[in-house]
Amino acid sequence: MEHKIILIQPKKKIALVAHDSKKQDLLEWAKWNKALLEEHELYATGTTGMLLEQVLGRPVHRYQSGPLGGDQQIGAKIAEGYIDFMIFFWDPLDAAPHDPDVKALLRIAVVWNIPVACNRASADFMISSILMTGEYERLVPDYQPYQQRFAEALAEGGEGETSPASKAAARSDASPSPDAGTALEPEPKAEDSENLQEPSS
Repeated sequence: MEHKIILIQPKKKIALVAHDSKKQDLLEWAKWNKALLEEHELYATGTTGMLLEQVLGRPVHRYQSGPLGGDQQIGAKIAEGYIDFMIFFWDPLDAAPHDPDVKALLRIAVVWNIPVACNRASADFMISSILMTGEYERLVPDYQPYQQRFAEALAEGGEGETSPASKAAARSDASPSPDAGTALEPEPKAEDSENLQEPSS
């Protein structure tokens, strides 16, 4: 797949997200790195954003709370190119009611190749990187050919791209049953049965 370059400016647009059990960790981390975060524009889900504003003493772009769609809003902004970087302290031991949204957010971050820190250690390494202070050429897969193929398939009356699972199911349906390969022996004709003799006792 071909790639294209998206230039990330020195002033990064950073999304900050944390599960309830990880909010205190994120707040402590943000307070410790307050001077570094001053150089960048911050975005957050509802409650996390409100707490960050209190700790950092500066405005934070706030979306809805995670369970109310905030994770999806941030994911949409990543897809639109408005978010350059994400710090997401999520709890691997606690199942949240909006787990599908959490997985979708992490997936979309990988799809668009943005830096993601999922714990305090990785966030420390990333925020202190020399790449944070200058421009960065982010390689992003060019999905236009895929979208074009899908659109052409729909225009031709097809069903678009077929998933591997669907293809496997189609092959399974088309394959003969185990009994189908066994040829049935023909029944004897009437004239043949007349020639049959009973065995002598």
